[in-house]
Amino acid sequence: MIIKKFIAKTEKEAIENARKELGEGVVVMNVKPVKSKGLFAFLKSPMMEVTVALEEESEKLTAAVSAISSVVASTQGKEEETVKSTPVIETPEKRENNSVINEKRENNSAIEEKLDSLQSLLEQQLQKPEEEKEEPAEEKKEETETDKFMHLLHDTMLENEVDEKYAREIMDEIELINKPNIPFDYALANTYQKMILKFGKPSGIEPASSGIKLVFFIGPTGVGKTTTIAKIASKFRVDEKKKVALLTADTYRIAAAEQLRTYANILEVPFRVIYTVEEINKALEDFKDYDYILIDTAGHSHQNTTQKDNMRNIIHSVDDRVESEVHLVLSATTKYKDLISIADSYKEMADYKLIFTKLDETTTLGNLLNLRLYTGASLSYVTYGQNVPDDMEDFNPQKTVKRLLGGKN
Repeated sequence: MIIKKFIAKTEKEAIENARKELGEGVVVMNVKPVKSKGLFAFLKSPMMEVTVALEEESEKLTAAVSAISSVVASTQGKEEETVKSTPVIETPEKRENNSVINEKRENNSAIEEKLDSLQSLLEQQLQKPEEEKEEPAEEKKEETETDKFMHLLHDTMLENEVDEKYAREIMDEIELINKPNIPFDYALANTYQKMILKFGKPSGIEPASSGIKLVFFIGPTGVGKTTTIAKIASKFRVDEKKKVALLTADTYRIAAAEQLRTYANILEVPFRVIYTVEEINKALEDFKDYDYILIDTAGHSHQNTTQKDNMRNIIHSVDDRVESEVHLVLSATTKYKDLISIADSYKEMADYKLIFTKLDETTTLGNLLNLRLYTGASLSYVTYGQNVPDDMEDFNPQKTVKRLLGGKN
C-alpha cells in the first residue's frame, strides 16, 4: 500500500495533486488543516493536509494475506490429523517423518509470524494519519517575544481600521526583512519605515512650470470640500502671496456657492459661478496673469451619468491648454466600503490626488492607508476642523504611521 500526504491551499486541490501523482484509485484516509511555518505563521492562512492510500495495492496485499493464512491453517489441520491417527511407533522411518513434520510446522510458524508482522505494519500505516492529528513537536513551538510584538503591531493596525489585506501584506514583507529574535526597536523601525514607503511622498499643489495652474476639487457632498478650498486659497493668498481666483461649478447648491463667495470676499480674490465650458475659457483669459485658479465642483450620485458626463467635460476642457490637476476630497469618517465606491466612481472622470477631511472626528486613520493602496493616488492635504485658514496641513506620512502603530501626536 502506498500512503502519502499532500499539502495545498484547499482539500480539493490536495486531492487533485494526489490523483495526478498516484492515479484515480487513491483513497482519502485523513484530512486536516496544518499551520504555516515561519516567523509570521500566525498571520498566514492554514493549509490543508490530505493523507491518501493507493487502494488497489492494499486490496491485493490483504487478499494475499488471507489466502496464505487459509493455506497455512488448512495444512496445519491436515498434519495434526495425520499425527493423531498414526500409531506412535518409533521406527527410523517414522522418526524421519516426524522430523519432517516438525520442520514443516516450524516453517509454517515462521511464515505466520511474518504475515502477522506484515498485517500489523499495515494496520499501523492505516492508523498513522489518525495519530498524526496531534501537531508534531516542531510545530508546537511557542511564540518568541518578537513574534508576540509583531502580532501586537498587526492587531493595532486592525484596530485603526487598516484593511486586513494590507495589514497582512505589510507583515509578510516585514518577515522577509526581520531576522529571528531581533530587538523590538529594530522590528518596530522596519515596520515604521515600510509603512511610510507605502504612503509614498506627499504631493501638494505646486505652481505651474509656466503660466497659470488650474486645480479642480471633486468629491461627494458633505465632506467639507468648499471649506477645504477656502483653506488652500488662504494658504496661497496670505502665506505665499500668490494671486488666486475662485470659481464654482456647483450650480446645484446655492449655499455652497454663497459660502465660497464669502471666503473670496474675505480673502479679496475674484469669484465666479461657471455653467459651461465657454465660461471656463473666459476665466482663463481674464485671469491669465494669476498663479492659481481653484474650481469647486458639485457632488454627484454614483448613478447620475448626466452629472458625471458634465463634470468630465469641464475637467478635460482645459487639457493641452494649461497645467491642471484634480483632487478628490474625502472624509476620514466614511466607511471603507463606501470610500471604495466613491473612488471608483470618480476614477472614471480623471486621475486625482487625495485630500482627507475631518480627521478630528475619528480616532482611526486606517482609511488613509487603505485608499492610498487601493487607488495608487498620492495624498496631498488633510484637514481637522472648520477654522479657516487653520486646521489644515500638508499630509505627513510619519505622523500618520505613528498613529496607525498606536502612537499619539
